[in-house]
Amino acid sequence: MLLSIDIQAVEPLADGAAFGAAGAYERVIGTAKGEVDPADPANRGIALIDKAPLNARGKVEYTTDFFVLRPKDPAKGNGRILYEVNNRGRKMLFGNIADGPQGVNDPKTMADCGNGFPMRMGWTIVWSGWDPDAPRANMGLALAAPVATDGGQPIVQTVRDEFVSGTRVGVLEAFKLSYAAATLDQTRARLTVRERAADEPRELPLNQWSFVDGRSIKLGDGTKPQPGYLYEFHYEARNPKLQGLGFAATRDVVSWLRYDPDAVRATGGRITHALAIGFSQAGRYLRNHISEGFNRDEQGRKVFDGIHSHIAGIGRVFFNMPFAQPARTGTQHEDHDYPENAFPFSTATLSDPLTGKTGALFRGDGSDPLLIETNTSTEYWQKGASLLHTDPLGTKDIALPENSRVYMIAGTQHGGRAGATTDPGPNINPRNPHNPMPAVRALLVALDEWVASGKAPPPSRVATLADGTLVEAGKTGFPAVPGAAVVRVTNRVSPPGDWVRPAPVTKAYRTLVCRVDADGNEAGGVRLPDVAVPLATYTGWNEYKPPYPAGEIADRDGSCLPFPVDKAAREASGDPRLSIAERYKSGADYVGKVQAVVTALLADRLILPEDAEKYVERARREPRVAP
Repeated sequence: MLLSIDIQAVEPLADGAAFGAAGAYERVIGTAKGEVDPADPANRGIALIDKAPLNARGKVEYTTDFFVLRPKDPAKGNGRILYEVNNRGRKMLFGNIADGPQGVNDPKTMADCGNGFPMRMGWTIVWSGWDPDAPRANMGLALAAPVATDGGQPIVQTVRDEFVSGTRVGVLEAFKLSYAAATLDQTRARLTVRERAADEPRELPLNQWSFVDGRSIKLGDGTKPQPGYLYEFHYEARNPKLQGLGFAATRDVVSWLRYDPDAVRATGGRITHALAIGFSQAGRYLRNHISEGFNRDEQGRKVFDGIHSHIAGIGRVFFNMPFAQPARTGTQHEDHDYPENAFPFSTATLSDPLTGKTGALFRGDGSDPLLIETNTSTEYWQKGASLLHTDPLGTKDIALPENSRVYMIAGTQHGGRAGATTDPGPNINPRNPHNPMPAVRALLVALDEWVASGKAPPPSRVATLADGTLVEAGKTGFPAVPGAAVVRVTNRVSPPGDWVRPAPVTKAYRTLVCRVDADGNEAGGVRLPDVAVPLATYTGWNEYKPPYPAGEIADRDGSCLPFPVDKAAREASGDPRLSIAERYKSGADYVGKVQAVVTALLADRLILPEDAEKYVERARREPRVAP
């Protein structure tokens, strides 16, 4: 429960500008202090809770940052919280569903807010810290959690850190450790390197690396890490924090905001319902939040009425465990063997032949929220998303419970958003600029309506075995596009093992992807105009180019493979796909086809009217189609 809140600032957002009918908004910034009773059944699942320091009341304390955007006039808001789970301390909301700039962690101006969509909806928007290791720079949101001890003595455990230079981060000069080293004695640690996850690790001699300090190491003689290579460091770490308190902190903050009369100090007005949204890591966090029982507060009340998890696949967060590393996420090339993909995957109750377990993501105890899960094509290739709606061996489609929906947004990539470019970066193919956010916005509105009025969202829309659109990775029917690197395998998904000393994998789930049409575009799921009336092939996969290891699937990037301009260009290149000039008779023909798709998507509530208008207007201005 929360003990106190300290509101440090209340100030106008965007100089008091109005966001549609919701009017002006205010920023509310502060911290909240809470405590949990380790004997309460609601808290017993927090890892290391029995080793936490206690206050005079026998409780475990935490402090979290919080940030609220609220309607200045509560009567103009909708009375509902939209809580965004931050991603590594970062607010992602405006750079995603509001088509705004990236990296805005301290929204102040109208430009920071993009198109203002979340405010125009009238939500009271809330963020709070949950990860004790999240950076606090640039208004990053974090949690102050205590360090666990063993009878007052430091807890020490051998752990494994993996480092890869140039893929998810820039070129690394040194390797930052997840935990403080218990000793700087090099003989008690081990650094290995390999090109690919399947390769045998090669141990580096002690003279080829050294400790910089207790939290970092570096290679010797100014040697730079080889781009894309996997460096693993086994070392004795100390002082694990009670990271699982992050779940309790999220629970307690939201519960207080919606149920405590004093919460109007932060919200400005009464709250009737609470929704949550999370992108990538934050979406995986929300799956943990449900499965580990944190959607019920200590008084037995529901926390979130509705949850929207975007681009989480089947994953969870390596978080509520001793010496956890929540920033980890496994893809085909890196971060293998960390405990992320644990059965159960789906909201449906299923049996798992690999582990012998039976269960569901939902708990069935009255705490389950209404749940919408959206994924891009990338999550089917990298994050096992097909297991959300098939049995664990991928042999049959499964029916989801009525309080759950799953959608695949065809031909989009992980992290797709407005303004993305085709710059290939570290990849062979140009990257995928196809924006999934129009569908994400529409489905968030559908979730809001589901929560507020009971109006059910559109039926799940995914590739299925029944209609032949869900297939093995090597059987998609992808055309022979000249010069394109083509991926034909998915990332392995296996039951979690020993993450410190991984053993060879002997069991794996069967993950499937979407069949493609003659253009190479996915035939199932939500087909937005870019895929339904295409000018290019859009995929959720790509491959790294040298100096990265050849043939490895790009971490999160998809591909964009433009169509030839005309028949002559097509024949000259040997491209099997129709050219733009051959498939669209004129600009009017192209616009008409876009309009037809938009009309159908509107009828199915898979895009909003404002986005429908933008699609048609963009089609009218499209320079690649002849007038």
